[in-house]
Amino acid sequence: MADRKAGPGDTVVIKKYANRRLYDTSTSAYVTLEDLARMVREGTDFVVYDAKSNEDLTRQILTQIIFEEESRGEALLPVQFLRQLIGFYGGQMQGVLPSYLEMSLESFSRQQEQIRGQFSKTFGATPGAGIMEDAVKRNMALFTDAMKLWPGFNAMGAGVARPASESAPATDPLAEMRRQMDEMRTQLDKLSTGKGG
Repeated sequence: MADRKAGPGDTVVIKKYANRRLYDTSTSAYVTLEDLARMVREGTDFVVYDAKSNEDLTRQILTQIIFEEESRGEALLPVQFLRQLIGFYGGQMQGVLPSYLEMSLESFSRQQEQIRGQFSKTFGATPGAGIMEDAVKRNMALFTDAMKLWPGFNAMGAGVARPASESAPATDPLAEMRRQMDEMRTQLDKLSTGKGG
C-alpha cells in the first residue's frame, strides 16, 4: 500500500507534520513547497492534512506557495489588487468574491489556450496580434460589470476599471502589457509587409 501511485484524476494526500515537513503519501517521500508548486503546474490535484489533527490545511499551503513565489521576485499579483482583496475580508462581498475569482481564472485559462492555438496558427500574421489585449479588455469589462451589481462596492473600488489610462501608467501591469502588445503588433506589421502582404 505504501508504494501506491496516484493515477490520473486521483487526489494526492499530503501530510504536514509538527516539524513543518510535508509528506507525500502517494510516493512515500517528503516534499517541499516547490515540489507542490510543480504539482499544481502539472495539474496534479492534492490536499494537505495536518498529520495529527487531520485538519485540512490545503488553503494555507497554497497561500504559502503564492507567498513564496511572490517573495522570490515572481510577482504576479499587483499591489492594488492585493489591497482590494484584503479590503473584501469581512465585507458583504466576501461570500461572492471567491466564486467570481474562480470563474474569472477558469475563463482566463480557456482564453489562454485559445490564444496559444491562434498564435501557433497565425504567427507572423497581423490578425492575431490583438487577441491578448482583447481578452484582457473583456475580463476587465466582465469584472467591472459584475462589481456594479453590489452597492457599496463602487465606493470601495472606484476607478478599478480605469487604471491603465489614469493612474501610474508607468507601473501599471495592464499598461505595460498594452505597450508590449503594441510593439508586437508593429513587428508583425513589418513582417507581413516585408512578405508582400
